[in-house]
Parts: sequence; C-alpha cells; structure tokens
Amino acid sequence: MLEEASIYNLIPTEEEKKIKQARYNSKFRDNVKQEYVSGRGDHKTMGQAKVPAPTTDNFLKKRTKDVILPRDLPPDQQFKYADEERRRPPVPRKDDKPLMGLKTSKNFITTNAVQNITSVPRQPQKVYVDTRGGHKNLLEPSGLEPVYTNKKDFGETPKYLIRRRDEMQRAQEEYDAYVAEHFRRGAMKSLTADERAAILKGLKQNWEEIHDQYQGLSVVPDTAPKKNRKERMEAEMKQLERDIETVERHKIIYIAN
Repeated sequence: MLEEASIYNLIPTEEEKKIKQARYNSKFRDNVKQEYVSGRGDHKTMGQAKVPAPTTDNFLKKRTKDVILPRDLPPDQQFKYADEERRRPPVPRKDDKPLMGLKTSKNFITTNAVQNITSVPRQPQKVYVDTRGGHKNLLEPSGLEPVYTNKKDFGETPKYLIRRRDEMQRAQEEYDAYVAEHFRRGAMKSLTADERAAILKGLKQNWEEIHDQYQGLSVVPDTAPKKNRKERMEAEMKQLERDIETVERHKIIYIAN
C-alpha cells in the first residue's frame, strides 16, 4: 500500500536499533556441568565397565534359592486382613470333638411357642403388576403410593422457614426502631403521598421532554457533537428510568433534613 504524499516524509528520521534481549541462562547450568564432569551418569545403559570380582565369602549357600511361602514367614511378617479381629472363628475340624455330657434345662418347645405367639407378623411387600405376564415392581419407589402425604409433619411449615421469618421480623423491628430514633432526633422525614406523586410526575415529564428531543435527532449521527448529544440524552433517559422505578417500588421514602 502506497503512503500518502506529505512534506513531512522528506524529514530524515533516525533508525531505531533493536535491542536484543539478554541470553537466557538456566539456574541449573552449574549443577549440570558439575554432574557431567564428575561422571555421575556413567553405566546407565550398558552396565559397569569393570565388574568387581566376587569375594571368597560370597558363594552360593544351601537353601538360599528356596521359595519362602507366606505361611513360613514369622508371625509379624505374615499378611493379615483389616477385619481379622472381627472374623468369626473357623469351622471345627473332624478331629475336634465337642464337649460331651452337657445338659440344659431349657424347654425349647415352650420357648418356640412363646416366640411365635408374641412375634409381629411380617408385612407383605407392596408391589404392582404392569404386564399380562405378571411382571412385578415395587410400589413405594414408583410414585403411585402417596408416601409424603402420609407423613406426620406433612403440611406443616418447615423449621428453616419459621426461623427465616423470625429473623426477617426481627430485622424489620430493628429497622423501624432505627427510623423512629432518627425521626425523634429530627434527622429524617418521610415524604407524603402528594410529595411522592409530585416527584414521580416531574420525573416522568422530564423523561418525556428528553424523549421528544431524542426523537428529533438525525438517524445517523455523522458528526462528533451529534454523537455526543445522542449518548448524553440516552444516559439521562436511563437514569430517569431507574429513578422512576425506585420511586414506584418504594411506597414510603425517607429523606434527610
């Protein structure tokens, strides 16, 4: 792209010299150099260059190659389960004979009869069948049975809502006391309904006047003053809209004396 002809292009300009960045030096450079010189990395892949000769006492001894099973290890080195203490005793072997000659005076017939008479009958499991072949599904998790409506606390207000309501009521009482104290000192006063309506009417009239002026602007602001004026009017209208919304939302408005 050709530069635009100008008399300022004839003025000689000084050539800017590019300043090179300082060369990066790692902080581990000295350590790497020292390790390389000291031969720390020798025999990493090919093994030792010279294998030391075995000593006279380092010879193959009897039973040094035997496999040691876990049961042959000392008791403190054997594997143990985490729940070993809670495990039931092992099943007795055939050679473990029970104690003989023990008798009991318990009447098992009477005991069983009393347990069956006083026991609570087992409730049948609630199911529903949804196919002709008799496919059964549990009734409770299906949502067909009104579980929550049968609860004891159904329809009652939750405790956290009661606690929140009490906190809001207490905060409102503290705020009312604070406002009453300021009224007593004469630091604040509340606007009457007529004053509030007059302020709201004045804000709306100001917005309508600015809006009428805004409608008279050109569609395309081709100059900087027009653009600045349009932006200023838009900002004023937005501020008036926020003020109108605030006044309409609050029925009681307090102002300082």
